[in-house]
Amino acid sequence: MKLYTYFRSSAAFRVRIALNLKGMTYDAVPIDLRPGAHRQPHYLAINPQGLIPALEDAGAVISQSLAIIEYLEEIRPQPPLLPRAALDRARVRSLALAIACDIHPLNNLRVLNYLRAPLGHDQAAVDTWYRHWIAEGFRSLEEEARHASGDRRHMFGTELTLADVCLVPQMFNARRLECNLEPFPTLREICSHLETLPAFARAAPNVQPDAS
Repeated sequence: MKLYTYFRSSAAFRVRIALNLKGMTYDAVPIDLRPGAHRQPHYLAINPQGLIPALEDAGAVISQSLAIIEYLEEIRPQPPLLPRAALDRARVRSLALAIACDIHPLNNLRVLNYLRAPLGHDQAAVDTWYRHWIAEGFRSLEEEARHASGDRRHMFGTELTLADVCLVPQMFNARRLECNLEPFPTLREICSHLETLPAFARAAPNVQPDAS
């Protein structure tokens, strides 16, 4: 199993957490987003979407982080990242998708780069954009987590789920861009607990081989 990854990609961060939680070994293949290695022919031949991450397994390549994680869930069901009941599974997916589909895409590197050039916004304007959409997304996520968390250590109930896997990378990025997280005490408390767990700590950007 081979994971095409980049140390600071929050989508790749999610997959690394899931692989660690499942106890699955993999070979990490760093693809540096800064000079645009993900847009070069050799990588596009592997993943035509030109995005990170991609997982290669049994001769096939899977792109999109949540699709990868759901694949891991199916081939290695234990420990589960989705609850047993259908309604609970839907609620966990809703929390995860709020991060992966509503918050993260607006602050993706390619979006931020487009704001800089060709649109010509300076770094201050780009940072304002980033912080605005983090606040917008976290405002509703905080409310949902406040009701869904059973112990303020997990996003849903009292067990690790896909929602937790998505939260920690997004919080990492928010801190890196100096977003104001004071209005989100539930998210901060949950994230503080999750970051102490070995599977999350080993997936952190600063300990990856390509970290710089």
